[in-house]
Amino acid sequence: MSKVPLTVTGAEKLREELHRLKTIERPNVVAAIAEARSHGDLSENAEYDAAKERQGFIEGRIQEVEGKLSNAQIIDPKMLDADGRCVFGATVEMEDQDSGDSVTYQIVGEDEADIKNGKISVNSPVARALIGKYAGDIAQVQAPGGMREYELIDVRYE
Repeated sequence: MSKVPLTVTGAEKLREELHRLKTIERPNVVAAIAEARSHGDLSENAEYDAAKERQGFIEGRIQEVEGKLSNAQIIDPKMLDADGRCVFGATVEMEDQDSGDSVTYQIVGEDEADIKNGKISVNSPVARALIGKYAGDIAQVQAPGGMREYELIDVRYE
């Protein structure tokens, strides 16, 4: 499996989730299964079935997060030296050429993307159009409503 880029913050969030799953969620579901078993007949025990299903979900998520962390290429945006070029981890301030609206995005890994918090996936059309550009360049993005042009105002590594 190939390396997946991840920012330091994104890796830390995945580690916190993994810790919570292993230290809180897993013991809770084991206790719920034990409690449900004590009620007797397992063939018609909805509590037992629900607890076993929850256990399967938790174990699957633990494996998924461990896999992501083992394949992660962790990149600290503060340590980048890209000479003002837009790269993974960079924070880009840009202006829509048509509307004049200004937006700021950080280019992050797939699992970290959160448009409400200004984080876009490195695989998104906007990020792909921005990669390699410098402040002052125009990026053309194929959007559902047609071609959009954005002028890069600033590229930061924070």
